[in-house]
Amino acid sequence: MKGNMSEDIYLTRDFFHKLHDEFEQLKKDGMRISKEIEAARLQGDLSENAEYDAAKEAQAQNAARRLELEDKLARVKIIEDQNIPSDKIYIGAIATLKDLETEEEINYMLVSPEESSYEDNKISILSPIGKALLGHAEGEELMIPVPAGVLKYRVLKIERP
Repeated sequence: MKGNMSEDIYLTRDFFHKLHDEFEQLKKDGMRISKEIEAARLQGDLSENAEYDAAKEAQAQNAARRLELEDKLARVKIIEDQNIPSDKIYIGAIATLKDLETEEEINYMLVSPEESSYEDNKISILSPIGKALLGHAEGEELMIPVPAGVLKYRVLKIERP
């Protein structure tokens, strides 16, 4: 299994509930899959039984994801419950940035890698931009090297949800 079994995982409360709901659904699916395996087993010869093979594969995938989620859920720290300074950019902060080249304003929420979502402007604290933003305060300017060049930002505002 990948991941460090003892390392805390910082998640928003909403994402924690999403993972917990997925875990509960996987438990229900696991019971359904077990019944499918039993039904396929009753059909006789398992050597050429596609339903049995598919159900066993689904069972293995379900069990692996359940173990992964069980491990993560046991190590979760809810970001909103942590005493994290609000005057600098840290995990859970929503940073409003101004691109000094285009004058465009951008909002990023810094989250754990598990929760990152480009579409939702949630960036990982381990990504190049996320790492570069950590610890900066309102009014600070920073230059972030990225493969396409250098991003130049000014931190306009820092909020916590």
